[in-house]
Amino acid sequence: MKHIKFMTLAAAGLMLLAGCKQKVEAPEEPVNTDNIYQFSVLDSSNDTVQLADYKGKVLLVINSATGCGFTPQYNDLQALYERYHDQGFEILDFPCNAFGQQAPGTIEEIHEVCTSRYGVTFPQMAKVDVNGDEEEQPALFAWLIEKAPFAGYDTATAIGAMLDKMFKEVDPDYAQNPNIKWNFTKFLIDREGNVVQRFEPGDGVKPIEEAIASLL
Repeated sequence: MKHIKFMTLAAAGLMLLAGCKQKVEAPEEPVNTDNIYQFSVLDSSNDTVQLADYKGKVLLVINSATGCGFTPQYNDLQALYERYHDQGFEILDFPCNAFGQQAPGTIEEIHEVCTSRYGVTFPQMAKVDVNGDEEEQPALFAWLIEKAPFAGYDTATAIGAMLDKMFKEVDPDYAQNPNIKWNFTKFLIDREGNVVQRFEPGDGVKPIEEAIASLL
């Protein structure tokens, strides 16, 4: 009987130790699903692309147009792509015809302009309406705007002052709207899929390059 009682006490002790061990174990870290990897988009061939395929990359997401005064920015973007691509940098280009109807034509025609005139080699996606209504706006851009709403133009620069004046003439309260305002707005994404910074069309390439380099 003493032997049985000892075994019972020993078993109870082991169970107590096991329970204590479970209590001190560190809980599993929650998985972050609120990042760009939750989305899928259509590429220029209308095939689905999972943005999770870009995990670990620094991304620059842009809405572009081939007939805009800012279209020559394709040259700067291609230069950035060539300079940093091997370090893990990627550009995702989404043509958009919503601003001044400056991205007309099919995606094939747009791609031809970008490659022949500006030597673009970074991925170009299907045309989108970045500020469209709930049915038309891609979930990706709704999320980007939520994470990095419009914060105003840099009116200390000539381009920023011009854009601010142009939009105020249409709507004095335009800056209160978080949406994308014009072609070549850019969203910078870090290697964990988080939105780091939003750049407006008039922002120079230097601050964009500095921000990219800091994340690589």
